Amino acid sequence: MLYHSSNNHQHTATLEQAVTKGLAPDGGLYMPDSLPRLPKAFLRNMGDMTLQEVAFAISSFALQGDVPADVLRNIVFDAFDFDIPLVKTAGGHYVLELFHGPTMAFKDVGTRFMARLLDHYRTRHPEWSTLNVLVPTSGDTGSAVANSFWTMPGVNVYVLYPRGAVNKIQKSQFATLGGNVTAIEVNGSFDDCKSLVEDAFMDPELNAAMRLTSAMSINYARIIPQMVYYFWAYVQLVKQHVDVSKLVFVVPCSNLGNLASGLMAQAMGLPVKRFVSVENQNNIFYNYVKTGVFTPKPTQYSIAPALDAGCPNNFERVVEILGNYENICRHIHAYSYDDNQIVETIQKTYREEGYLLDPHTAVAYRALGEDVQPGETGVVLATAHPAKLKNVMERIIEEPLILPAQLARFISADLNVTKMPNGFTAFKRLLLDNA
Repeated sequence: MLYHSSNNHQHTATLEQAVTKGLAPDGGLYMPDSLPRLPKAFLRNMGDMTLQEVAFAISSFALQGDVPADVLRNIVFDAFDFDIPLVKTAGGHYVLELFHGPTMAFKDVGTRFMARLLDHYRTRHPEWSTLNVLVPTSGDTGSAVANSFWTMPGVNVYVLYPRGAVNKIQKSQFATLGGNVTAIEVNGSFDDCKSLVEDAFMDPELNAAMRLTSAMSINYARIIPQMVYYFWAYVQLVKQHVDVSKLVFVVPCSNLGNLASGLMAQAMGLPVKRFVSVENQNNIFYNYVKTGVFTPKPTQYSIAPALDAGCPNNFERVVEILGNYENICRHIHAYSYDDNQIVETIQKTYREEGYLLDPHTAVAYRALGEDVQPGETGVVLATAHPAKLKNVMERIIEEPLILPAQLARFISADLNVTKMPNGFTAFKRLLLDNA
């Protein structure tokens, strides 16, 4: 199957080219020329499958033989080696907990799959020089990517993060690893970090000297596995004999990769009535749904840092999947909440239901209560463990939080950080010096 650029459908690539490049030469995002429609019999029989079996089946359908079955099976069974439970809260709401992986954020799902797929392609090409993975982060992406690629032969990872905008726990998850992982502190915003990475992919000299790829959600290898957990939520609801005839997914959004994955799952046949996109005050997509105008703006920092994005990268994918503004509004409801509303939701839910939401999941939980109607089944995607923002959470609930062992193991190690001014010339020189 071929994959085309969202900017120009005449520019096509194989899956290997799309995944190893990350971004099309014209700056567009890769999309499949077609998506297979799952047989209805498959959907009826999914209830007897495990998470890994669902992941293998959905990935196989989506990739249509582009990856050998035995290779794909190994990738999937290794990547999906942790639980993704569907929890029903005391308030009667369903929460899909995506944070039980190695770095306790939903991005473990996409990055672990992507790392293993890239390693498969790397080993097929002994003539390749070192693969260089570039990733900007506001916290969770950097830690997930770094840990997914850490110690992998023939791969270097460069994690760019904005000075003063990543907490100690998140930073320690990638800046203490060393080895093939380089942590770069940029004197700028998260949007500046993203721009540096995007400029690197467009620079002919850099691309001639180094084999670059992206681990951001612009890489299609991140999108494929994220489709899986939408199906897995459906399977768990069926197993619990819950009505899935009017299924609504409520998604915390920043760069819209998670939302695009859900829309692609729907396009493959997952019966979803609608999606609910929820942002913090960086509400670019919310404003688009309300006005029809997509206007990026500078990032505003918040207590939900993974949602702090002023220019959602995957907007082009959402538009391509749904076609036009009117169809987007039919399939997606949009909400936006500020820090005060996030704090209020966390406190109220913890006090009344005994369930602790992290700030990113809190925006979705609040929107579920406002949007989902009687007779509908709403599922919130919980994207991070509350302890990843330990200091913020302790101030909100006025109680101490114990760090899970998965997070605590990073804290005692020394940070190893390269500091850099905000500018492409400095970033390019750093990369070339390490080539």
